[in-house]
Amino acid sequence: MKIKKVRPQAQMPTRSTQGAAGYDLRACLSEPMVLAPGEIAKVPTGIAIQLPDPQTVALVFGRSGLGIKHGIAPANAVGVIDSDYRGEIVVGLCNHGQETYEIQPGERIAQMVILPILLPDLEEADQLEESVRGEQGFGSTGRR
Repeated sequence: MKIKKVRPQAQMPTRSTQGAAGYDLRACLSEPMVLAPGEIAKVPTGIAIQLPDPQTVALVFGRSGLGIKHGIAPANAVGVIDSDYRGEIVVGLCNHGQETYEIQPGERIAQMVILPILLPDLEEADQLEESVRGEQGFGSTGRR
């Protein structure tokens, strides 16, 4: 996968351990960015990517430490980077916590996971096949 630095201080994505599923994305900032409780900010990473194949997608997830310890999580839950996008990856972060949080230059702010995608042909149907669950919705698969 090709990575282009679009800002001089950008850092390449890295995997923290051999077993890590995602690549850490870092804040490409020249100075700390303050994120007040309830605030959403766009945090640049300084990189653009070229996915290896049109049948792949990059998904941007939160980092568990930031979310659990500080309430900092992606504003849109999961960011989707399509295979034909070539612009800078920018992570929208929301402070769900009670205290102001200061994002430091170079801080790991999210993780990027590369996955294959399925693109089936879509077929409009008047009926769907029956299943055990049927149309039962929220909470229907839990204990009764």
